Amino acid sequence: MDIELARTFLEITRCGSLAAAAEKLHVTQTAITARVQKLESQLDSTLFVRNRAGARLTADGEAFVVYANQLVQTWEAARRDLPLPEGYRNVLHIGGEVSLCNPLMLGWAKALREHIPSHALRTEVRDGEYLLRQLELGVLDAALVFQPQYWPGLQVEQVLEEKLILVRLASRPDPYVYIDWGPGFRQQHDAALPDKARAAVSFNLGPLALQYILENGGSGYFRTRVVQSYLESGVMERVPKAPEFSFPTYLVYSRERDSAILQQALVLLRGVVKAESDWSQRWDPVL
Repeated sequence: MDIELARTFLEITRCGSLAAAAEKLHVTQTAITARVQKLESQLDSTLFVRNRAGARLTADGEAFVVYANQLVQTWEAARRDLPLPEGYRNVLHIGGEVSLCNPLMLGWAKALREHIPSHALRTEVRDGEYLLRQLELGVLDAALVFQPQYWPGLQVEQVLEEKLILVRLASRPDPYVYIDWGPGFRQQHDAALPDKARAAVSFNLGPLALQYILENGGSGYFRTRVVQSYLESGVMERVPKAPEFSFPTYLVYSRERDSAILQQALVLLRGVVKAESDWSQRWDPVL
């Protein structure tokens, strides 16, 4: 199928009318109409109900949105990767959640380049839901996430067992800073600490919250490895009698995309997990 038909379909869906989509795509409305007719003919389905108000998706159209997005994303991934860089036999695609990018993803990327030089490397640092979608599409080979989903053919392995613990800056322990570690944490946190459910300061990114507290004071929940060096140095201290929450990290990959090279990459990841000692996530430049 012509990928432009899928792009046009998605643009009409976003804009709400054929005329607006034509303006956005810099083509005539006649061309847009012809593309819709061709797509509907290929699918043997009516995708839009068109009237003066614009274009509304039919039930078939709503169902096709998922497939159209998959088509476009997969095509864009192929365009990014091909042709392969000269001298490389293939590409490894790995992903990780933002809070894992330093040092775990950095260490993994370094190990892959050192030990699997035959393969080019593509890394994706995004939220877990996006990474899982990319795995399902076949765009990623493997990813590190905090809250995996399960479907047939997806391999899920726990690579880290961590806890979220409440710590505070020793010199300035207030105020309480809420860090959003996902739906599971929110539910448990609000049940255990209802008085802290509506904090005046909140972040949805752990490394940013940590930097904020180190510079401005406060307390908050962080992964044990991330704050261990600060606890040992006395910069931070644990809040006594505070609830702790389990927060493991999972490796996920599609069994359909498994290979000897991927298994080698996963062995390297497990080695990085064991070797990494400083997880403070400070981005101090090396001068």
